[in-house]
Amino acid sequence: MKLPDKTGNTTGASNPQEKVPAASRSSGRVDELLKFAESLKGTKYRYGGTTPATGFDCSGYVCYVYKRFGIDLARSSASQYKTNGTSVERENLQPGDLVFFNTSGRGISHVGIYLGNDEFIHASSSKGGVKVNNLKEQYWNNRYVGAKRVLVAE
Repeated sequence: MKLPDKTGNTTGASNPQEKVPAASRSSGRVDELLKFAESLKGTKYRYGGTTPATGFDCSGYVCYVYKRFGIDLARSSASQYKTNGTSVERENLQPGDLVFFNTSGRGISHVGIYLGNDEFIHASSSKGGVKVNNLKEQYWNNRYVGAKRVLVAE
């Protein structure tokens, strides 16, 4: 599998026939995605934002990260929850899963990318733009709605 790097060049196995277990390929892909997601930490928040140059809102950030790896997601967090991926129970979260929250009191209104160890990365409208938070923090724990898996083993 070849993945684009930050410059748009591809990286990965040079021989497509190379025998690599599916779990390793999937894990490597997730690792690359998470590295890329974390490389955007500190990018400012901007409602409706979809690029590092202008800033991100939560769903714009998630779309930008996954698009880099050839995965097109719906644009809004509510649409992502409704149409993308397979539902995952909280106790079965894996790095790369999308985590969804109700921060508005009116349904799904926020999304982030699960990093592991109860941490997720997201574009926050308060304090710092793209940053990492913990699902066990009271604010996020109380607003957690569910998760979706969009990365699958090949």
